[in-house]
Amino acid sequence: MDSAEYERKIAARFATFDQDGSGYIDREDFSAAAKAVLAEFGTTARSDKGQTVFAGAEAFWQGMAGIADVDGDQRVSREEFITGAAKRLRDNPDRFAEIARPFLRAVIAVADEDGAGATPAAAARVLRVLGTAPELAARVAAALDTDGDGRISEEEILTAFASYCGVEAPDA
Repeated sequence: MDSAEYERKIAARFATFDQDGSGYIDREDFSAAAKAVLAEFGTTARSDKGQTVFAGAEAFWQGMAGIADVDGDQRVSREEFITGAAKRLRDNPDRFAEIARPFLRAVIAVADEDGAGATPAAAARVLRVLGTAPELAARVAAALDTDGDGRISEEEILTAFASYCGVEAPDA
């Protein structure tokens, strides 16, 4: 991977987390993601599932801040993301996926509308409300169902998330 490709991928990863486009990743970005998912599925914030989504978003934020907020200002700049989070993502994408687990687990529970597991269609809805282009969201969601059973498991999502976040460094 060349330097330009690496920068593009890092910028895309950063933009995924910077929900409001402020140029920083902060607690509000994670809260906005939680609100968007709950609204998409008609789940109230005060419900058990809603509270679990917000708790998962907070845990995800705390994990992100812990690995990337170098100056302690309660926000992660693009530079901090590149030098902190992106390096750790490359070094240990599975560890980063574990930081995301509480949020991803809660989102799966909200998207699982019939109790049998989230479908690729439900996953596509989640991806769309989190900022993925609609034409891409359906393809990505379908690819998440790696075992072809029509449902997306927590492990399938965590594996995909770790892979997505595991950006390789450009060749020197």
